[in-house]
Amino acid sequence: MMLLRRHLLPFLRAPTPLPSPMHHRARLLATSPAPFSLEEYLVAACGLAPAQARKTAKKAFDESSKPRKKAFEDLSWSRLNSASNPQAILALLSGVGLSHADITAVVAADPLLLRSSPKNIGPRLLDLRDRLGLSTPQIVSFLLVGSRSLRNCDVGPRLEFFISLHGSFEKFIHVMKKGSSILWSDLERVIKPNIVLLHQCGLSVGDIAQLCSVRRSVLTFSPERVKEVVLRAEELGVPRSSRMFWRAVLVVANNTKENIAARLNFLKSTLGCCESKVSTTVSKLPSIVGLSEECLQRKIAFLINEVGLKPQYIVERPVLFTLSLEKRMIPRHCVMKVLQEKGLLNSNMSFFSLAKLGEKAFKLRFIDCHKDSLPGLADFYAAACAGVVPSKI
Repeated sequence: MMLLRRHLLPFLRAPTPLPSPMHHRARLLATSPAPFSLEEYLVAACGLAPAQARKTAKKAFDESSKPRKKAFEDLSWSRLNSASNPQAILALLSGVGLSHADITAVVAADPLLLRSSPKNIGPRLLDLRDRLGLSTPQIVSFLLVGSRSLRNCDVGPRLEFFISLHGSFEKFIHVMKKGSSILWSDLERVIKPNIVLLHQCGLSVGDIAQLCSVRRSVLTFSPERVKEVVLRAEELGVPRSSRMFWRAVLVVANNTKENIAARLNFLKSTLGCCESKVSTTVSKLPSIVGLSEECLQRKIAFLINEVGLKPQYIVERPVLFTLSLEKRMIPRHCVMKVLQEKGLLNSNMSFFSLAKLGEKAFKLRFIDCHKDSLPGLADFYAAACAGVVPSKI
């Protein structure tokens, strides 16, 4: 009890001799038999603004109202009927180094953390610091996106495994910002067997990490579904030995058989090429079958009608399908035409060579070097990238 009170002093005591009304209310929350108000507690003890506290309390109530096992819900919600459980959680957070501001941010992100069992949360927080060696800023970063995992499972071994898989804590946190549910999956029965299976099918550890960073749920599939995905990826004409195989696995995991078949037929009919030619194109860049027909149609129409490329030329350069029409191909084609009109572009320079360059290299080679002879070219290009193509410079 003395340890708990010492951890809570920064939250519940004001530095002035005379307590403020807010301080007085915080003391009452711990001693008064009056009904407990989560909203008031969030203001008094956690430092949330009243409007934010109201929103956060509603978030906690809405989340707790979702259908789950009733016995568990009754037990865990009862921990928010008084200040004792929230105070214990705040003490644990403070104990691993979180500042008042850190705790405010974490509670605002996941107010249901306050109703968790201190017996569970305490060891798990210590694991983050002592077993994984996370710094206080790293612990805060994790809690802001993964505190639900902390509430639901023994997160330490799982987090340790995924940090190892991705190569660093920062890389895995980037993945978790898209969703932390992968930490709830059974590591020994689901995640590890799927990784072994994907590795046996030709994917390197780096490939698996990339796959997980884009579509983390693949590792939570049943083994039977993973095997099916791998076989369908091979059916796209991408060999397991190819560096593109993980991308084929990704596109198959994201699309149904029917959608992929429809996309392949669309490419054949629109570009007027045979099935083997389309298969070769897809094997070079499997992600193109994940693009919508509308997206493919607009790009093909532009490349044929505006740029003047032949279908055969396009199908041999599938990277063109992955470039943004509005942000890259149209603006750069406009610059190309201007430079051609002014006699400032080598006649051997193709649109493909110009379009595939990175933004920095493109500006250096085709915009900046003409700032004296064509001073308005930079503004012309910027306008075109913004969707407004001027009639002339």
